[in-house]
Formats: sequence, structure tokens, C-alpha cells
Amino acid sequence: MQIQKIKAVIVEDEEAAISALDSYIRKFCPQVEIAGTAQNCKEAIKVLHLLQPQLVFLDVEMPFGNAFDVLDGCQDLQFETIFVTAFSEYSLKALNQSAAYYLLKPISIEELIIAVNKVQQQLQDQRLIDRNRVIVENSKESKVEKQQVILPTTDGFEVVRMEDIVRLRGNGNFTDVHLKDGTKRMVCRFLKHFTDILPFPFIRIHKSHVINVHFVKAYHKSAGGYVVMNDGAEVELSPAYKEQFLEAFQ
Repeated sequence: MQIQKIKAVIVEDEEAAISALDSYIRKFCPQVEIAGTAQNCKEAIKVLHLLQPQLVFLDVEMPFGNAFDVLDGCQDLQFETIFVTAFSEYSLKALNQSAAYYLLKPISIEELIIAVNKVQQQLQDQRLIDRNRVIVENSKESKVEKQQVILPTTDGFEVVRMEDIVRLRGNGNFTDVHLKDGTKRMVCRFLKHFTDILPFPFIRIHKSHVINVHFVKAYHKSAGGYVVMNDGAEVELSPAYKEQFLEAFQ
């Protein structure tokens, strides 16, 4: 029985980049069929509505807008997205917060295959989560604490607002995320992942602990120094992070 191919569109402003990516996909990702291309935001929105693909390879920076503008104009559609981007701390942080799939330029064939396989698994399992919506809403929200982050859990994904996270504790290959309602999520990411993507008011105070300073109840110098959180947790403050912690309250 022939397996139905994943219908895809490439959105990229450079002809050479479109040609290269198209060639890689045809050669190394035979489960994907490129149904069309677009070279700017306005054209992309029209093409995506016309073709209604399952997957979009989306360049982050383009003339007359960016990937977030494309997603904003396609909120009535549902598709998986693999972002293609040159290194940008801002864009990578935004994509990681939404647990998005992305490829760094120049594109690695190995990473392309991995990303496509992940999307294919999501489509087969019908475990779709609207990452695109989270990205669009975060791009419009100026208050960092109101922005959302997607937590990949052992059961799937969960979307939470940053302002609802009290603290995070490294737990081997996982991270325990403690929320203000008293519940905990075991997330399939190392703690370092969160130190990279969570902005202030999140700070690291120990090799195993990141806290939201808005939930700090008290600081005690005794016993080497520790922080009491609003949820009652007492978190050790490592000497290496003490200065950074105290600066947050000056």
C-alpha cells in the first residue's frame, strides 16, 4: 500500500535557497511532496490558503515581514512548521519557548531528516499542538511574564504562562517544573534548556535550580545561604550564583 505523502510548501525569499532545500527534500525526505513555494510574507499567506499544506518550511526573516507575520495571517489554518533561520538569539529563544522544529542555516541534511521525521510522527499520531498560535501570541505580547512556553511532557505537551512558573529543578534527563497552583510537571528537557530560553525574572541559583524571583518569600544567609519560595520550598543558593541573586533585588 502506498503511503500518502506529506504535502508541503517552502517559504523562502532566495531562489537559490528554495532550490537547495527542494533538492535536499526530494533526495533525503521522500515522504514529503513539495506542492508549492512562496518568496515573501504576502505571497506566502495566499499560497498557504490556496494549497493548505500539512507542513511548511518557513524562513524566519524575509522582506516585508517575517515568519511571525505569516503565521499571524494563517491562524485559520493548521499545519506543522519547520522554521529555517540564520542564527539569531531572539528567534531561537522564541522558537525554543514554543517547542518548535527549526533548522539553522546552512542546513544540515541530518538535521533536516530528523525534523521531518519528528513532524511525520506527530502527523501519524495526530498529536497536534498549536505551536504556531503560541508563537504568534508571544510575538504580540510585550510583557515577558505573560508569554507562554510549551512544556514537552511524557504524555505530550502542555502550554503554560511564564508567570505561573515558580521554580524549576533538574531531575536527571528531566526537569521538574513547579507551578503556582501547587502542581508539578515532569518535562522531557534538561534544566539547561530552560536557562537558555527563560528570560528574567528567571535566574539560576544552583546547578539544579532555577527560580522565578517574583515568587521569592525570603533569603537566609545561614547554612551557606538558601532561598524560601512562596510555595514553601527551601532552595539552596550556591556561592557561584549569590551575586546574581542579590543583584536581582537591588
